[in-house]
Amino acid sequence: MCWFSKMNHSSRWTFITDINSSADAAKALEPVAGKFAEILFVIGILGTGLLAVPVLAGSAAYGLGETFRWPTGLGRKPKDAKAFYVTIAVATLLGAALNFSGINPIDALFWSAVINGVVAVPIMVVMMIMAASERVMGEHTIGVWLNVFGWLSTAVMIACAIGMGVSFFVQ
Repeated sequence: MCWFSKMNHSSRWTFITDINSSADAAKALEPVAGKFAEILFVIGILGTGLLAVPVLAGSAAYGLGETFRWPTGLGRKPKDAKAFYVTIAVATLLGAALNFSGINPIDALFWSAVINGVVAVPIMVVMMIMAASERVMGEHTIGVWLNVFGWLSTAVMIACAIGMGVSFFVQ
């Protein structure tokens, strides 16, 4: 992973390519935030965590619940949607356990982004086909411009995934 950083005593920008910890990432913010870089990074990580943990745990519970046709919903009482709430608890605990797993968090972020980019390709293809289908969408199909830009975005994602795959073999 690399971040841009302005060198001290120079007006040129360089890459910081050795980020292996949260401290390294916070240090990369120094050219922008100065002495407040660490505080800014901590606030960002806490804010992201407070937003991401409930969303990820909840989305996992909704996904599993819909797949297995469990009663789902935060509006339901826990006794009426036991599997749903257990899934939220288990997903939250698994997320917290990652802190103690020895997995480098920077590597985990990088690889989760890579996996997300690759998995997004077939999802985008299916979504574009469905959004343009009158059989699926009825009279609410996407217009010409959304269709063009949607397929263009999908093509870019396909090219990026292929390029990344090729780059693993050609170094």
